Amino acid sequence: MAAKNKKSAIRALYDAVEQYTAAPTAKTYNYKQVSSAIGITTPSQQRAVAMHLAELAFDGLIIEVAPGKYKTPERNVVATGTFVRRANGKNSVITDEDGEQIFVAERNSLRALNGDRVQVSICAHVKGREPEAVVTAIIEKKDQTFIGTLNVERNFATLSTDSKYLANDIILPKNKLKGGQSGDKAIVKITSWPDDAKNPRGEVIDILGQAGENNAEINAILAEFDLPYKYPAAVERAADRINPDITDEVIAARRDMRQVTTFTIDPRDAKDFDDALSLRRLPDGNLEVGVHIADVTHYVRPDTIIDREAQQRATSVYLVDRVVPMLPERLCNEICSLRPDEDKLTFSVIFTMDDNARIIDSQICRTVTRSNRRFTYEEAQEVIETGHGDYADEILTLDRLAKILRDRRFENGSVDFDRCEVRFEIDEHGHPISVYFKESKDANKLIEEFMLLANRTVATAIGKPASRKKPKAFVYRVHDVPDVSKLSDLAALSRTFGYKVKTNGSAREVNRSLNKMLADVKGHGEENLLSTLAIRSMAKAIYTTHNIGHYGLGFDFYTHFTSPIRRFPDMMVHRLLDRYLNGGRSVNAEKLEDLCNHSSAMEQLAANAERASIKYKQVEYMADHLGEVYSGVISGVTEWGLYVELDDNKCEGLVPMRDLADDYYDFDDKNYCLIGRRHGHRYRLGDNINVQVARCNLERKQLDFAIVDDNNKPHGLDDLGVKVPVAQLLKSKKSRKPAKTKTRKQSSSKRRK
Repeated sequence: MAAKNKKSAIRALYDAVEQYTAAPTAKTYNYKQVSSAIGITTPSQQRAVAMHLAELAFDGLIIEVAPGKYKTPERNVVATGTFVRRANGKNSVITDEDGEQIFVAERNSLRALNGDRVQVSICAHVKGREPEAVVTAIIEKKDQTFIGTLNVERNFATLSTDSKYLANDIILPKNKLKGGQSGDKAIVKITSWPDDAKNPRGEVIDILGQAGENNAEINAILAEFDLPYKYPAAVERAADRINPDITDEVIAARRDMRQVTTFTIDPRDAKDFDDALSLRRLPDGNLEVGVHIADVTHYVRPDTIIDREAQQRATSVYLVDRVVPMLPERLCNEICSLRPDEDKLTFSVIFTMDDNARIIDSQICRTVTRSNRRFTYEEAQEVIETGHGDYADEILTLDRLAKILRDRRFENGSVDFDRCEVRFEIDEHGHPISVYFKESKDANKLIEEFMLLANRTVATAIGKPASRKKPKAFVYRVHDVPDVSKLSDLAALSRTFGYKVKTNGSAREVNRSLNKMLADVKGHGEENLLSTLAIRSMAKAIYTTHNIGHYGLGFDFYTHFTSPIRRFPDMMVHRLLDRYLNGGRSVNAEKLEDLCNHSSAMEQLAANAERASIKYKQVEYMADHLGEVYSGVISGVTEWGLYVELDDNKCEGLVPMRDLADDYYDFDDKNYCLIGRRHGHRYRLGDNINVQVARCNLERKQLDFAIVDDNNKPHGLDDLGVKVPVAQLLKSKKSRKPAKTKTRKQSSSKRRK
């Protein structure tokens, strides 16, 4: 009887889901929206809703327009949207109405370029076939620039692009080359693309240098993501005119902390010291800990040329061999940098706490400070490990407090993702000659913990005002809950290895289970698989005025206050704090949200550029090791092949599906593996594997591997008479004179706080 009732309840739930999806008012929806609409609240029933939506999509009754997002097939015949062009011909349009991505054949594209606003006619949906659209008009053309290599002929020139958005060469008139020669890396703007022409027409915007030369290639990466690769001279001149002197009147208006022991701890190659810590014992026995942040906004006034440039950039960009700063170097490396033995203006959060790191009081105020010592992370770490050195008592006390704060944070639900970062040692020509890993040790965690505490305290002060007053508009750093389907997949896969990950309950309980799994899995064969999937289940953190808390940290209120030299949102927070602490009214939330959205978008672009620069250096480094065999781990599984991360250097390359010639492999996206049809062999995410470096394409930043057997022989290729080209495997290395080495100019470690 109970089983019959349960079956009836499930059928009733399915009927309610189908009734909702069939309603003409339903546009796009996910399992949460459907559950809310039909009154489903329990996690188990919500999972049933999610599963039934997936079944309906599999049967073609609804359409999955994005992972976990669906719509009913009926749609308008005409729609508007954003065109997405791909070099492989798989063009599409993302519709404004519901965000659905619909295929557009090249013959139906009207020569639209990536990012153009278009009007399309959507073909009637046929079950079992991919929806298709035809571009009928280009509503708004996006400015298009492409990076590539020039080939100058007698009467004209062409640009062979590096872009994944354009397969065609661009034709250039000889009088529009800006002095460019064959082999130069150039930025080109498309000026026209006649309907009867196979290739677009364009003109050169800038010459970056000779293709293959380090500066040209790195600047090309920045230009690819529409990021600035040089600083405007007018902004530099404005910075040169800033008076760095601190007057008595300015000091009198601030809390003077120059007599309190203060120091910075930064990467050894850093020049912009934007945070310092101070410590002293108070007469009542408690401790006073000061987190002091460079007061950038004292020098950078709103709506000045420097401010507008910083706002547009929104962030410093950290590439393999350089930092492209948000602010002119005179500000970030000199005037604002908290250099030792110099009076500096700071914005501070000053904590009174006991010896168990319990916070008794906190104060947010403008200060003037003087750093007594500049520590590198390595120097501070040596003090922690040996107990000896300059300011050993202060560093050891702060380290002890930080460890208590850290343990407490994890106890309260913060997720512990602690992954090493890959760094390259480069020669004087920018060529990578070795790889090393940056690990986060106690000194790094000490700084991280007090920065987190300051950011949280500032956000709480504004977001949770006293006396139940309405919070004023503010910039929050938020992090949404994990993707429920990805978390469920992680939990299911973890169970097969004997680990338990909770998918329901409070965030604190779920994150504790994640932390336990991540700790227990260390050193085991499945570590790469499960830790990778745990990270992928998480949402991306963004800036917004709408506070939903920070899931990954387990904080109800969080912002970015501690890095105004390298992040514009921190400058925004400093200005808002100054306004509100002085009794000012709330700012316009809509305008603030626009700035938040821009900052989030620029942060993502900067991250993409950083990854592209790392990928470029990985390919450049591995080009010196063609034909060599390495052990690695499968770091990604797709329908086009396997991504493998090498154990020795963390370089990642692709084993293309076409090179898995020993069988025909099917992609199992649920279990993150490829399965051979004939022999049943599986390649799964996290598996250990041996590969040979087969191909290196610097222009495309592509690194290809070939799987090898126990005898270091390419696996499966001989069966079909196919071999990796000898010329590629045994490519002679360029002769290079021994050169002095250097590491990247500044580390990116501090920006991750």
